[in-house]
Amino acid sequence: MSDYHLRTAEQLSILLQAFRKESGLTQSEVALRLGVTQQTYSTLERNAENVGVGRLLKLLGILGVELVLSKPGNATGTPTDARQPEPG
Repeated sequence: MSDYHLRTAEQLSILLQAFRKESGLTQSEVALRLGVTQQTYSTLERNAENVGVGRLLKLLGILGVELVLSKPGNATGTPTDARQPEPG
């Protein structure tokens, strides 16, 4: 399991797109599961800073991603910049 450390909303947008593609899902498929239109999901993916926590958690569940919060320097080590998941 890989960890991805986020510091900006722009990094979240990149990761959401990468996790979706890694899951083999289209924007339309994710939108259907999330209960929104494809256009709404596309906007959400590009502008992650506007996503509410509830919707983000539901989206992460759809993508098979777990959200873990930690303080820098904890047992997970020193935070690094967000990396994109390896193509599947």
